[in-house]
Amino acid sequence: MRTNPDVLIIGGGLAGLAGALHLSKKGLKVVLIEKNTYPKHKVCGEYISNEILPYLLWLDIDVSKLHPASISKFEFTAQNGKTAKTRLPLGGFGVSRYELDHFLFQKAVENGCTIVTETVTDISFENDIFTITTSEEMLSAKIVLGAYGKRSNIDQVLSRDFISKKSPWLAVKGHYSGNFDEKLVALYNFQGGYCGVSKVENGIVNICYLADFETFKKYKNIEEYQKSVLYKNNKLKAVFENSTSLFEKPLTISQISFDRKEPVENHILMIGDTAGLIHPMCGNGMAMAIHSAKIASELVLDFYYGKIESRSELEKKYIQEWKKHFSKRLFFGRLLAKALKHKNFTHVMTTIAASIPSLLSVIIKQTHGRPITIE
Repeated sequence: MRTNPDVLIIGGGLAGLAGALHLSKKGLKVVLIEKNTYPKHKVCGEYISNEILPYLLWLDIDVSKLHPASISKFEFTAQNGKTAKTRLPLGGFGVSRYELDHFLFQKAVENGCTIVTETVTDISFENDIFTITTSEEMLSAKIVLGAYGKRSNIDQVLSRDFISKKSPWLAVKGHYSGNFDEKLVALYNFQGGYCGVSKVENGIVNICYLADFETFKKYKNIEEYQKSVLYKNNKLKAVFENSTSLFEKPLTISQISFDRKEPVENHILMIGDTAGLIHPMCGNGMAMAIHSAKIASELVLDFYYGKIESRSELEKKYIQEWKKHFSKRLFFGRLLAKALKHKNFTHVMTTIAASIPSLLSVIIKQTHGRPITIE
C-alpha cells in the first residue's frame, strides 16, 4: 500500500509537473499519476513566452540545457498571402514537449516526487479527504490538483458540463526538417482554421494546426486535406513543400472543446487546460499552464501552513486568481479565433497590421502576460 501524500496530482503534463516541482521544493509529499510514460510527443505549438523564465529558474529548471530555439519575431499571414510582421514584446523560445516534459519529469523524481504510471478510474470526496482509484490501487490525499489536459474520462466521472457536448475542432501536429527562420513564430490562416510554425531544439520545425472538423471530414486523409485546404495559403504551402516529415504520421487529437470550464470541480483545483482550455490564439498556452501551477501551488502551501484557514477559502482564492490572470487572455483568444473565421475581415485587418506593425504588437500583448515575479 502506497503512503498517502500531502498532495496528489492527476496528470503529468507541464502544469502537473510544474506543480509537483513547486510543492516538493517546499517540502510537501507529492504523488503524481500519469497514464503515459516519458518521453512522449504531444499535440502542441511548442512556443513559450519568456514571461515564464523567472519561475522556471526558481524551480531549478534551466531550459538552456535543452538547446531551445530563441524566438523574437512574429508574423501572421492571411489566406490571400498578405503578411503582417512585428517583434515579440518579450520574446520566447521553442522546445518540444517530448524534451521539456521529460526534463521536468526527471527533475520531479530528483525532488522526491512519486510518479505513478496508471490510469485514474474514479475520484470521490468524503469527510474532507479525496480517494482516488486507479487501474491498480487506491490512494487518499487532502488536496488534489487536476492536470490531466483537455479532455479525459475523469471529466465524465466528475460530470463536467462541457464533456457531453460535441466539439468541431481537430488538431494536427508534426515535426519536420526544413529551412525556417529560427527566430520566427508564424501563424498562417486558412479556411476553417490556422497553423502555427516555429522551430524547437536541434533545428526541428514544429507545424501544428487547428482545423474545423466539418471541413476536414470531406477529405480522405490528412495529406489530401492539407493539399486541398491549407495549400490555398501559398506561403503555408511553401512551408510544407520545403519540409520533410520526421514523424511516420502526424499526431492528431479531436473533440477539442473551447467551452468555458470551472477552475474548481468537486473541490479539485484544476490547472492548465483542465481548468479552462487555453485557446491556441492566446499564443502562449505552455506558459499559461505552468503559471496556473504556480498560482495553485502557492495557495496550497498557504492552506497547509495555516495562512488560508479553510478549503472554501482556498477554492475561492484560486478561482479569483485564475480569473485575474487568465480570463482576459482567454476571452481575447476566443475573440481572435472567431474573427479569423471571416475571410474578408481577416484580409482587411492583416493589411492594416502590415502597415502599422505596432497594432499587431498591441494585439499580442493582450494574449501574453508580464514576466512572472517570484516572492
